[in-house]
Amino acid sequence: MTQTTDHGPSYSPTPVLVQGGRRAALVGCLVRGATAAGLGLGVFAVLVMVVWISSPYPDSGPSGALHVAAGLWLLAHGTELVRPETLSGQPAPVGVVPLLLTVLPVTLIHRAARDGLLPDADGRRPTPSPAGAVCAVSLGYLLVGAVATLYATAGSPAANPLSALVHLPLVTVVAALAGVWTARGRPSGPLPGWLPASMRVWLARSRVTVALRSAVAGTLVLLGGGALLVASALVWHADATQDAFLHLADGWAGRLAVLLLGITLVPNASVWGAAYGLGPGFTVGTGAVAAPLAVTGDPALPYFPLIAAIPAEGPGTPLNWACAVVPVIAALVIAAFTVASAAPRYGDRETAWGIRETAYAALLGAIGCGVLMALAAGVAGGAMGTERLVAFGPVWWTTGAAALCWSAVIAVPAAVVVRVWRVLTGTGRGAGMGMGAPRRQRERLSGAVRPEFAAGSVPPIGPGADGLSGRYDFLPEHPSATGLATTGTGTETAREDRIPEAPVPEAATPEAAGPEVLAPALPGSLGARRAAASDGVKPPEYRECPMSGRGAHGSGTRPESEPEPEPGPGSSVPGRPVLADRPWAAPASPWPEAPGLYTAEGKAEGKAEGKAADGTGPDSGPRSGSEPDPGSDPDPESDPDPANGSATR
Repeated sequence: MTQTTDHGPSYSPTPVLVQGGRRAALVGCLVRGATAAGLGLGVFAVLVMVVWISSPYPDSGPSGALHVAAGLWLLAHGTELVRPETLSGQPAPVGVVPLLLTVLPVTLIHRAARDGLLPDADGRRPTPSPAGAVCAVSLGYLLVGAVATLYATAGSPAANPLSALVHLPLVTVVAALAGVWTARGRPSGPLPGWLPASMRVWLARSRVTVALRSAVAGTLVLLGGGALLVASALVWHADATQDAFLHLADGWAGRLAVLLLGITLVPNASVWGAAYGLGPGFTVGTGAVAAPLAVTGDPALPYFPLIAAIPAEGPGTPLNWACAVVPVIAALVIAAFTVASAAPRYGDRETAWGIRETAYAALLGAIGCGVLMALAAGVAGGAMGTERLVAFGPVWWTTGAAALCWSAVIAVPAAVVVRVWRVLTGTGRGAGMGMGAPRRQRERLSGAVRPEFAAGSVPPIGPGADGLSGRYDFLPEHPSATGLATTGTGTETAREDRIPEAPVPEAATPEAAGPEVLAPALPGSLGARRAAASDGVKPPEYRECPMSGRGAHGSGTRPESEPEPEPGPGSSVPGRPVLADRPWAAPASPWPEAPGLYTAEGKAEGKAEGKAADGTGPDSGPRSGSEPDPGSDPDPESDPDPANGSATR
């Protein structure tokens, strides 16, 4: 027997990346970071080359266009550029960062860090630690950024190396941290251990979470209102804006570049508009401020479409003062977000926050809104040149202070007032039926019984019950039959039948009296008439149904001497008998039947009365056609109607 052994190389079905463990995963994150930087540079290079190719009179060759692309990529990270060639001969810095350009590199870094922590479909690929992913992605991105910075410093406009050393790593690390946080499911905790215990407790409270949410909402409202103010100003100064756009560049390529630059500056203009609505406004050169009250100083306005929308020099008008509605709405939004958690519309008044807690949360939201607006104002402005154009844009500390004052003065009292109003007007108890809930909705959700139907408040039943006899006869008299029964420890309730079962008399049971015995019938019913006929007693006169108002006999009203029918012992509803041997069967009708319905005398009497009613009797003349023999038995399938004596099939 010969045994063969395969000594060939064995291959693992797992990917090659798994063989290296976490080190290979870190290398993969490094490559992702470098790829993200390369993609960003490629996008900017394509845009610049398209404009350069379409320009009829380019100032430089392809190398100059690539230098501009590298400079714009660094500018998107906040790096300051320097224009060496100016009319004055002095280098002029360009510090206003188009915020829309920042979206591209931040998105690429975020995705690189997020994808580096996501497992593959099989779950066999190792993933690095969150800190390792942040460091690897940032290192790969910064390596490419360092090469781009060295390349951009030799061109025009040139990149400021010190500014790139500060802004480029800051933006990269923050975006990578956001990507790792997203990959881990955006957790809200636990907080880092290096924070003091008191600060971790303070940040973990729900009041702080609500304040952060309301601050973000108020800031978004301010930025949206600022964008609306800028759009209104562009429409109001449409002629000046159009003139600046047409005369700033001659060909369509130059105008396309101006249009793209204006689009990238739209977020900056929104922040400027928000600062204008808050009151401090923004600077348009050294010593010149554009505010709703007035435009002071000597504005140094470049020739640009967005700048043409700035109001003219002089005092403001009521139309400019109307911009104050933007911070008012933002403050009311902060109050609304605070009250939504402090005193929900349909919540329990017992779980509502106190007045001090509500005011504290609204104040925290106002402080957060002020801080966010200060940050936005700081990144939206910058230098546009030298001398008078060194300061251009909103001042961060004045914008933040104005946002804080507007929000605190309006949001805190509004939140407290709405909280008190909801607590005072709310009457419900229980989830979903508290403050502000409609009364019918609270009763429906809580299952409460109205006072007039509550146990113990049922009015007396009987003839002397002040005319209320029969109104509440469907309710049980004993409080335990109200429909709720407590079992066990009292925490569980079981709903019972609100109408108690009708007692069956002992004499009417099938074992005692036979299967054909019925419960005592109502006077005037079929059973009562049969009993009266067998005893030789004349049955009572047939009268009409009280509900119909029509009948063949009598006046349609019950005589005063005739007593009211009494309910039988086996009936829970007055006048309605119940079959003792068949309790599941439908009860008999409470209304009186025809006299002697199934007896020969009753049939003959009904025929005679029917002829008299139709005018065909002996007193009214003979009737056409043949008449049946009064003594003969009619068709057994026919049933004479007691109302008109006619036979129905």
